Amino acid sequence: MNVKHIFNEIEKVDPEVYGRLDTRRHAMKGFLKTSGKIALASLPVVMGGMFKKAYGQTGGSSLFDILNYALTLEYLEDEFYKAALAAPNLIPSGAPRGAIETIGKHETAHVNLLRGAITAAGGTPVAKPTFDLTGGNGSNNGPFKDAFTNYALFLAVAQTFEDTGVRAYKGQAAMDSLIANNDVLQVALQIHSVEARHASHIRQMRKANGGLVPAGVNVKPWITLKQSGIDTSAVQASYDGEEITMQATVQITGIASGITAEAASEAFDEPLTKEAVLAIVDPFIV
Repeated sequence: MNVKHIFNEIEKVDPEVYGRLDTRRHAMKGFLKTSGKIALASLPVVMGGMFKKAYGQTGGSSLFDILNYALTLEYLEDEFYKAALAAPNLIPSGAPRGAIETIGKHETAHVNLLRGAITAAGGTPVAKPTFDLTGGNGSNNGPFKDAFTNYALFLAVAQTFEDTGVRAYKGQAAMDSLIANNDVLQVALQIHSVEARHASHIRQMRKANGGLVPAGVNVKPWITLKQSGIDTSAVQASYDGEEITMQATVQITGIASGITAEAASEAFDEPLTKEAVLAIVDPFIV
């Protein structure tokens, strides 16, 4: 759960929110100062208290729409990792299982944080949807139906979820606002780096496993061009657009000799729009 992402989305629908909270800088600094001193379980109350100060008892429908959208995505990831950990003989013991258990705990914490924040602010958390984790639009016979019996396929789906999450957060970030505020920029980059490390670790697990990797493809900790590194076209929507080699109107391959399109594309994660993310996850929600 990207706290900076949530604050940016709130500002889009209510530009005056930080005036209600004494200014953006003080709101963020106050939250970060407080959250650094309390347990994770208490963070929903702190966040909810901030929202109550901004909106009184009314909550604000747009605010809750944003939080519930984020909660729905976290429900999906949480459910996916819980199902994987409950599946017999799926994840090898030792380091692989330890890594998935850690990521799974993070997703559960994100769900609890968002539900608590919404409730504390006077809203109603959206109910957890019914999921079809096979990606079959409710048929339970989608392209990923064997993900909880086939370890290589499980890792491939996990990688896709994590890679999509990194691009989704970047797609919602108000970069001009970040650049204008060093404190917020620092926090946003720290949170984004954690999300990216999840994706990187899953990719390294896939490389070690070697399953569903197309012949001749080297699975790296990052995305190359628009290659998924997964031997199926079913995940391609999460990678389309990553082949871009121009940043801020500058063609990266032209900066110096020897910079290939592959290297240029690897240097940046391209954003995904909210609409694109919803289209990607839609087959998993009944």
